[in-house]
Amino acid sequence: MAGMNETTAKPAGADAALVIDGPAGRIEAAYDAAEATPQPVLAIVCHPLPTEGGTMHNKVVTMAARALRESGIATLRFNFRGVGGSEGKFDDGDGELDDLRAVAAWARARHPDKALWLAGFSFGAWVSLRGAVELGAAALISIAPPVGRSWEFTDIALPTMPWLVIQGDADEIVDATAVRDWVTSLPSPPELVEMPDTSHFFHRKLMDLRGAVKNGIRGWLPLPPAA
Repeated sequence: MAGMNETTAKPAGADAALVIDGPAGRIEAAYDAAEATPQPVLAIVCHPLPTEGGTMHNKVVTMAARALRESGIATLRFNFRGVGGSEGKFDDGDGELDDLRAVAAWARARHPDKALWLAGFSFGAWVSLRGAVELGAAALISIAPPVGRSWEFTDIALPTMPWLVIQGDADEIVDATAVRDWVTSLPSPPELVEMPDTSHFFHRKLMDLRGAVKNGIRGWLPLPPAA
């Protein structure tokens, strides 16, 4: 979950701001092209809890998106309903999943040549996990999924696509042991990367997060990565 002390920053450079029609009205989003040799992939990255200050400009979200772009993957970040320029109000995950559905439909309509990947941080990891099978995601990245908190994980259709979970072992908001126990209990466990001495917001560990994402997805890339 995002906390009120969450550090956010609008990323440097000119991201491509856009508006997507959503079920609750306007959805504010930002599309960023790949920074390396382009892969035929578009990744949607979901942000943490709106009621605790989570936005698409959260530093964990923007660092994960940066790692994807440096791997040749275009990224699409967006604000859930009631956040920033997105209309509507917080809906405890159900409406936010509808927002993700709308963003995914926009992505597929405008980039039909690209495989769809999903990624999310904290609350966004839960929302993207819930949508992964339904939306036919080709890969999934879950950063600090809020296992053991207010969000139900037992009735989610489990992904069979490549799936990476990244968790800090000093997370003060999500119980790292609960995440590990959940991952190992799954019939087909995802790859779990546990980062030592790492808090929920990856303070002073953002570059390590960048490396964990890039290393974790390298083998999933449709085209050989740039040297």
